[in-house]
Amino acid sequence: MRYAFFLLLRATPAWLRLSRNQRRALTDLHLAPLLVGPEAVRMRYFDAEAFTADASDVMMIETEDPRHHYFFMERLRDSPMFTVPYFELRQIVPAIEEGYALYEEARLAPPT
Repeated sequence: MRYAFFLLLRATPAWLRLSRNQRRALTDLHLAPLLVGPEAVRMRYFDAEAFTADASDVMMIETEDPRHHYFFMERLRDSPMFTVPYFELRQIVPAIEEGYALYEEARLAPPT
């Protein structure tokens, strides 16, 4: 089963005041290391500020183990991305990729 967690983020003025090169350097320094190791998760990043005022960015975290997402979030909360803060966490939307198909498969499987 593959889990996806959509983190709705809002960039703070501290982040927006940085140059694009500074932002890239901070991301490489503080975010990239969170995506490696035995509890690694996959991340995709989306810009949303041109389309909504609720969130400036959407981070999608994918994993087969929800504990890995939890551990990622603990490390993220300890990073300058949240402690300065450069971003505010507005909402987390958890989802299961193709959950309906998994349900249907389980319902149609012969009893064991």
